[in-house]
Amino acid sequence: MPEFRQNRATKEWIIIAKERAKRPDQFKLRRKKKKEFPPFDPGCPFCPGNESKTPSEVFSLRKGKRWQVRVIPNKYPALASEGQFLIQREGFFIKARGIGHHEVIIHTPGHNRSLGSLALSQVEKVCLTYRRRYLDLEKDKKIKLIIIFENHGETAGTSLPHPHSQLVALPLVPASIRHLLEEAMRYYDDHGCCVFCDMISQELKTKKRVVARTEDFVAFHPFASRTPFETWIVPLKHNAGFGSITESECRKMAKILKATLQMLDKSLSDPDYNLLIRTAPIKDAQEDYYHWHVQILPRLSTPAGFELGSGVFINTTLPEETAQFLRERKAKKGKPT
Repeated sequence: MPEFRQNRATKEWIIIAKERAKRPDQFKLRRKKKKEFPPFDPGCPFCPGNESKTPSEVFSLRKGKRWQVRVIPNKYPALASEGQFLIQREGFFIKARGIGHHEVIIHTPGHNRSLGSLALSQVEKVCLTYRRRYLDLEKDKKIKLIIIFENHGETAGTSLPHPHSQLVALPLVPASIRHLLEEAMRYYDDHGCCVFCDMISQELKTKKRVVARTEDFVAFHPFASRTPFETWIVPLKHNAGFGSITESECRKMAKILKATLQMLDKSLSDPDYNLLIRTAPIKDAQEDYYHWHVQILPRLSTPAGFELGSGVFINTTLPEETAQFLRERKAKKGKPT
């Protein structure tokens, strides 16, 4: 029989439709073969040698004259970095100038290397760059929230295949984020502790949905996963804001991030996915009720009319089974390198 499950952090409901479920290994079997890309594409603006085709970089990590990670303003930004954010009324309606920051973090000079396939040292550089740009942009007094995300693959919304992430810094906190914070605050008021810390404790206790763990982080498939193989990577130490982590913690994050992406890549034949760093707004970065984390959403299903109309996602696999599938695949192949 189908089952409703609730995400305790958001109060959102999802449906686990067991009768419609496919076995976890079938997700790999039914995927189409992905297009293969060369290590260098002369027409790609993100490939080395084509730097003149992009806006001037705002930050880079280099070895000698060669860049290893490069950050540039988005050539087609969703927001403009110059100007003042002012809310205006137009009769009944409200509007404001689209002020903020929109940057692109180019992971590597290699055109065909996914984040999970990079050497650990390179993933560390990417994560350290995330932290550096976060710390730089939070100094802008008009910025309230910083979103870092990766769209990997066409169905995830990427426009260029060269591996890259994006950063959008907003002068406001969207309603969906406010709702998440309000639910986290309500749980803290009722129980005197962080809902995410309690979630971690429960996942580590049952171990049914855990796919990887280090001394500092745990990766698991949430009890109320919205999509097949949805994965969270959460620091064991309570921390509301991503910008508060140290360089050492950032390197440790890179280790479990690479291992998790590598497991998904090998088990599901390099699935398209969206990766998001879920962090508190800047003013809430030191609060006790929120807990930053990485959310990975493989694009193995497509939200349809019911999901869009109700906000309730239908997941066709049990997170206990998908987590077990990844653990078994990892055990057979050995630990990711």
